[in-house]
Amino acid sequence: MVGTVGAETMSLLSKGYGNGKLDLLPEDFDPATPPPAAVESNGVGGGRKEGEMVLGRNVHTTCLSVTEPDEDDESTGDKDAYMAGVLARYRKTLVERTKHHLGYPYNLDFDFGALAQLQHFSINNLGDPFIESNYGVHSRQFEVGVLDWFARLWEIEKNEYWGYITNCGTEGNLHGILVGREVFPDGILYASRESHYSVFKAARMYRMECVKVATLVTGEIDCADFKSKLIPNKDKPAIINVNIGTTVKGAVDDLDLVIQTLEECGYSHDRFYIHCDGALFGLMMPFVKRAPKVSFKKPIGSVSVSGHKFVGCPMPCGVQITRMEHINVLSSNVEYLASRDATIMGSRNGHAPIFLWHTLNRKGYKGFQKEVQKCLRNAHYLKDRLREAGISAMLNELSSTVVFERPRDVEFVRRWQLACEGNMAHVIVMPNVTIEKLDDFLNELVEKRSTWYPNEKVQPPCLAADIGRDNCACALHK
Repeated sequence: MVGTVGAETMSLLSKGYGNGKLDLLPEDFDPATPPPAAVESNGVGGGRKEGEMVLGRNVHTTCLSVTEPDEDDESTGDKDAYMAGVLARYRKTLVERTKHHLGYPYNLDFDFGALAQLQHFSINNLGDPFIESNYGVHSRQFEVGVLDWFARLWEIEKNEYWGYITNCGTEGNLHGILVGREVFPDGILYASRESHYSVFKAARMYRMECVKVATLVTGEIDCADFKSKLIPNKDKPAIINVNIGTTVKGAVDDLDLVIQTLEECGYSHDRFYIHCDGALFGLMMPFVKRAPKVSFKKPIGSVSVSGHKFVGCPMPCGVQITRMEHINVLSSNVEYLASRDATIMGSRNGHAPIFLWHTLNRKGYKGFQKEVQKCLRNAHYLKDRLREAGISAMLNELSSTVVFERPRDVEFVRRWQLACEGNMAHVIVMPNVTIEKLDDFLNELVEKRSTWYPNEKVQPPCLAADIGRDNCACALHK
């Protein structure tokens, strides 16, 4: 049974080991139990004043200390038993937290038991994915296979692209924008206000001039405002971040309209670089017929997508692909490796490409298409149920991100691991999110909400400015 610890182990845990160096581990110990809230409680379940950001809890108060082993080898068994107990209880916590996970774009539905045989190897794909280094314990053959799959998806020939498996979606953005900066050293970075924070992190890291562009109420880039920002800077090249699904609202920027706007402002194709941040929806959009197509047949410079999101992977990872003609500005020969390197990180997780390769082989294009359709159907179900309950809610046409009013209770937000911004919260419907799970969430939300708003004196927030008047169910707009 998950999380159980044998009687012998519990006896050892209760006794401690090594001359009392280890504190008692109680029956109800939970290594993930959160410490007190970061802010004082305020209101119903509280923890948040109007307009105030609530930071996560300080983990240092519950961290698991590392204790030095005794010199006496006989104590090793006690310590192993202690660690086994901690890990068993931690696994129990993971099982519970996975059941109540709705706010972040991670596909938790995967089983890589077949790959357990590889955990004893230090697999490192350091250097260029396409050029072997002297380090022989690598997985480049899997990595390049995965890259070729995505190259076909985004319509670029094998001899025309370069890419690698990144450690996360942020690294993909950092790399894509870095390539743009190196191609156009005096270029200006343009990004919508609802772009992922890593885009603005890249601007700070690379000391780039960055112009924030307004967004529509849907969350997608406002090309009228984009045009007004481009025209005064026509003397400088443009580096543009295009969102294939924004972080909060799941909005998809109109790539074709962005390109058209650049052309109307007098930017030829050799004077702009477009990076497409497709962290989540970059792998979903190709399987939605009415969605704008992301393709290297269009004048884009790079595309990145996360591997641990829609694909599903036990560790953060991602895919970054750019044009071969651009990568030479970053590449350098490294004698120490007997290879080249144009990546952000030198050493790279060699296990991640194998996990991705395994999933792509099992599901393929048809499998992903079925999962995309399921996610979109379930997202519409959630949005409709929220509206029926009188709760403000919005769902973009091409998205599985359902935006709704922020729950008043901080503990409810943490229980369901919701992502919040201002008066908004969202649920991202992933392949592992079932109708039953959504029903559990909805029933609990409706029950809690009756205590947050017991009478007309206490009203839910107005979300008209955030998600549009038609989607707002406040007292003024319902």
